[in-house]
Amino acid sequence: MAGLVYFSSASGNTARFVAALGLAADRIPIRPDEPMPRPAADHVLICPTYADGMGRGAVPKQVIRYLNDPDRRAGLRGVIGAGNRNFGATFALAARVISEKCHVPVLYRFELAGTETDLARVRSGLAKLMGLECLTP
Repeated sequence: MAGLVYFSSASGNTARFVAALGLAADRIPIRPDEPMPRPAADHVLICPTYADGMGRGAVPKQVIRYLNDPDRRAGLRGVIGAGNRNFGATFALAARVISEKCHVPVLYRFELAGTETDLARVRSGLAKLMGLECLTP
């Protein structure tokens, strides 16, 4: 079964989205001295974007630290991106960067704390992903 791992800054938009999903999830800590989660199974990462106008710094340093561990990275099955559409081409850029570097699909993108439609689509997509994984030997 796929789990959820997410990063949310102090603004809390991504944390509100994950809480509204109503699914168990592990949070990548904001502070570097806090322990990183160790998902027991395959998982999906939900990550906001923090890029400058040129797209630099899109993936938060904490997420890079999380993904630099080969065991955590090996369990990654997809990424969901969050962002702000006001930033144009850099909207949800972190998801695209993670997708390319880790060779996993971008499963969905949402703005700020998401909408009810976003929540329904992500719940449905995760249920399908989990169901498909259960069918494989």
